[in-house]
Amino acid sequence: MPRPGRERRTSRPAHTGSGGRNGDRAAPERPPATPHHSTHHPSRGAHNVSTPKRVVVTGMGTTTPVGGTVPETWQAILAGRSGARPMTFDWVTEYNLPVTFGALIHTDPSEVLTKVEVRRQDPNGQYALIAAREAWADAGAPDVEAERLAVVVGTGIGGVWTLLNQWDILKESKTTRKIFPLSVPMLMPNSATAAVSLDLGARAGAHTAVSACASGAESIGLGMEMIKSGRADVVVAGGTEAAVHPICFAGFTQMQALSTRNDEPERASRPYDTGRDGFVLGEGAGIVVLESEEHAKARGAKVYAEVASVGMSADAHHIAAPEPEGAGASRAMVEAVERAGLSASDIVHVNAHATSTPVGDIAESNAIRRAFGETADGMCVSATKSMTGHLLGAAGALETILTILALTERTAPATINIDDRDPEIYLDVVHGEHRRLPDGDIAALNNSFGFGGHNVALVVKSA
Repeated sequence: MPRPGRERRTSRPAHTGSGGRNGDRAAPERPPATPHHSTHHPSRGAHNVSTPKRVVVTGMGTTTPVGGTVPETWQAILAGRSGARPMTFDWVTEYNLPVTFGALIHTDPSEVLTKVEVRRQDPNGQYALIAAREAWADAGAPDVEAERLAVVVGTGIGGVWTLLNQWDILKESKTTRKIFPLSVPMLMPNSATAAVSLDLGARAGAHTAVSACASGAESIGLGMEMIKSGRADVVVAGGTEAAVHPICFAGFTQMQALSTRNDEPERASRPYDTGRDGFVLGEGAGIVVLESEEHAKARGAKVYAEVASVGMSADAHHIAAPEPEGAGASRAMVEAVERAGLSASDIVHVNAHATSTPVGDIAESNAIRRAFGETADGMCVSATKSMTGHLLGAAGALETILTILALTERTAPATINIDDRDPEIYLDVVHGEHRRLPDGDIAALNNSFGFGGHNVALVVKSA
């Protein structure tokens, strides 16, 4: 049986590595709510760890199904363009997959990375490296001591392409001599983190959050906490995922988690619509450069926003289903707002997790109402997965970037594909046209939830 191959926008360079490729409506009536740098070792005494620091975002990078960079991705979001498209891989028909489309990466890594870099990184690591380099350049390549620079990159599934490609090679060849020597480092969940750390020379720490679809947001939260606690001055943080693989499609299909709209992929991801039937599997990466405000000001860096706080909780309910009333998710949201020193009325925008599953969208709606009560009426909600698809471990990081851009551009992007609004969604969902956000100091919330009951909420403040 031939090994799975991956579709490319350009011809694939030969290698024996991983085998990888590349008008708004008012909310309906609702029930009452229940309330490059020096490697000089720094003086440890010079860093005050007792006073919490403000943490700001000075750089952002992405590679997504709708664009190869942050500007390309944001313009696609504003244009309401879906990244979902039919898949032409041989394995779609070979394995008779019921779902024949996905939100595939827009820009092939071979267009950005060298042949050696492609060969030595699983696609999961390739995406992270591309996004991290964009973010680092966007931040102006901060001059920071190596021991004060850290990396936190999360992933939900990791190097699945390398794992299964090398297993196929071993089965077919019956000898270990055909196995790529770097296969184990490439398939490890922390491989992407290591790649970015090596690329930047980060020595303050290199960590990997693995919490399913909350991984990217959790990584940003952990990076923020590293700076607040004094462990680092700069942290490169985010998420990456390269799960467009037949085993992932097969597994999610058997869970009945994926949309089966094979005849109209671009309309398959439809959060809050009564016709939603599952999420669209996507791939890509989102990375931000986090920096203490003091460090950013000292070097005259531009600042996009402040990552003010993170709230985390666990449902302890079911391995794959959310707690239906949103008890765990609401705790994460409340904690995030309280830790930011804000009240619910200060949150003007929510980028929802909103994957387009029948159960998940309602559970999140319930969670937002449970957390904020009637105050949620003043929070306009966007569901950007309607365009990007679901990037699993990269989703929360990408959506944090989109939340930041919503604040900087004062624009809450419209959710697409809502033809018949679900009456059980008690939220002010932005659709039809974008929503103008208020002037002045404002704050927004980004929600990310994952299999296993992982809940992460990030509060972002305008700069």
